[in-house]
Amino acid sequence: MEDTINNTVNYSEEDIKTLVWNEHIRKRPGMYIGKLGNGASADDGIYVLVKEILDNSVDEFAMGQGKNIELDIEFDSGKVRVRDYGRGIPLGRLIDCVAKMNTGGKIDSQAFKKSVGMNGVGSKAVNAMSSYFFVQSFRDNQTKKAEFSKGEIVKEYKIEPSEEPNGTLIEFIPDREIFENYSFINEYIVKMVKNYTYLNKGLTITYNKQKFRSTNGLLDLLNDNMSSQEEALYPIIHLKQDDFEFAFTHSDKVLTEEHYAFVNGQHTTQGGTHLAAFREAIVRVMKDYFKKDYEPSDIRSGLIAAISLKIIDPVFESQTKTKLGSVDYDKDKGITVRNYINDIVKKTLDPYLYMHSEVADAILEKIVRNEKDRKGMQNYKKLAKESAKKTSLVNRKLRDCRVHYNSKDERRLETTLFITEGDSASGSITKSRDPNVQAVFSLRGKPYNSYGETKEIVYKNEEFNLLHAALNIDEDMDNLRYNNIVIATDADVDGMHIRMLLMTFFLQYFPELVKQGHIYILQTPLFRVRNKKQTFYCYSEEEKQTAIKKLKTGVEITRFKGLGEISPDEFSHFIGKDIRLDPVLLNHDSQTPEVLRFFMGKNTPERQNYIIDNLRYEAIEE
Repeated sequence: MEDTINNTVNYSEEDIKTLVWNEHIRKRPGMYIGKLGNGASADDGIYVLVKEILDNSVDEFAMGQGKNIELDIEFDSGKVRVRDYGRGIPLGRLIDCVAKMNTGGKIDSQAFKKSVGMNGVGSKAVNAMSSYFFVQSFRDNQTKKAEFSKGEIVKEYKIEPSEEPNGTLIEFIPDREIFENYSFINEYIVKMVKNYTYLNKGLTITYNKQKFRSTNGLLDLLNDNMSSQEEALYPIIHLKQDDFEFAFTHSDKVLTEEHYAFVNGQHTTQGGTHLAAFREAIVRVMKDYFKKDYEPSDIRSGLIAAISLKIIDPVFESQTKTKLGSVDYDKDKGITVRNYINDIVKKTLDPYLYMHSEVADAILEKIVRNEKDRKGMQNYKKLAKESAKKTSLVNRKLRDCRVHYNSKDERRLETTLFITEGDSASGSITKSRDPNVQAVFSLRGKPYNSYGETKEIVYKNEEFNLLHAALNIDEDMDNLRYNNIVIATDADVDGMHIRMLLMTFFLQYFPELVKQGHIYILQTPLFRVRNKKQTFYCYSEEEKQTAIKKLKTGVEITRFKGLGEISPDEFSHFIGKDIRLDPVLLNHDSQTPEVLRFFMGKNTPERQNYIIDNLRYEAIEE
């Protein structure tokens, strides 16, 4: 009691701190851009910075100003350059627009009726989190520019005459004090750029000299994102009315659902009220059209869909705008997002099905097939659940974390499941992990080769069933419990084989985990180089040589042969803020069936010859 009283007495006016705008952003970056990361994940902070600047340029296009945007990224230096040809920031308020909170043209919805940004935060956040930030506006044959560092103005230039076309130029370098060891991944940037063009027909974005443009909107999006094995069962249905556009088809190769949802051009990766309304509307129309009360999962299983909604003053659940929270489409008229989308889907899709009976027949065949498969799987699911209940009390293969991806916790994006081989490696990770957001699933050995098996194996195989239950993706992706699923195996032959077995499992039964960027491979150091004063962990021969040169004398080199050799104290360096992850990427050109057939199928002589022809031995100095 005495300590409590003393603490209260010591709490005074001096304990109340006021941070200037850039200090607050730099001390609490997660409030503005979500997680920081190092660029391995598509939702890491450096991509949010790029998006925030591009959003402003795309909003100019949406207002009918500027059909071209130039984006250039220097991968070595991390420097980003965005030049648009819109109206240009008003010269007299240039500094305020990038360095004064709650200042911007989008706060007045008459200037930007259906823009992504509404609160004047985006460009300020980029400014504050950049070691170098340069802004220049061209407007009516005049220009003004300014240079900043970490949100502090370095140099302000006077207004000068200019012959450049109207628009805004912004350059920035993400600050490595905030984003440590970051690097951009080209595939993530390309995907971001393509999404902007799908949602803004007529817009051309030139990214590092390559032009991107879409003529068919969401139809192009689905065609480009459906990999070669996801053959559509019928031509993509593409419909639009007023502020809502949608496109969809079904595939037998997608076992749950895949969605691409957008609001005012923003990719809402976590969905929201618009996606929930669309999923409901699809089910309602199909039930009415076929005059049968099918299960919603039977209608939506295998569905691949893209939707786009434009709305005034959208309400997102965070500054990163990954989930729409708006309930009202037009509050003054009493129209909700749910009713608006339901009404449009009904009015457009119902007559489409009547006019295209062959498409309707293909959809019905898919629904009936889904229904049959679901009923056939019920016994396996029942047995699997009973088995899971019996083993849950004694099963020690999953060391769970406290926060999960399907929660509303502010750390949900950090949630990670490490899949390890053997108890020694999982023990080291378990002891050094953050139990709030990091979970560990330990394999008993090499998983079963599921290549060519039906989905029954997910429930019949105990290890797959437990892993599947841990992920919580039985019906759809909505309840996924971990944002990052990290395969943590040794970098030897056995470890590589386990990686392939796990990738076979994910690609065959849950490819959406890969397509949505949830699967990673953990990088672990090959060498520890140290003397009595310093220790370096090196992930390559080049890093090892650099460390040796830095230490100069008394150098001791240890080569790690497996994860089990790394102590828990050391492991904390590799799965914390400095974690290195290799994302598993799947694009339109990925020939997944061919790769799986070659490496996991029964073509032993063919594979053996390939290994012999490509075998390479590299001597590594100890």
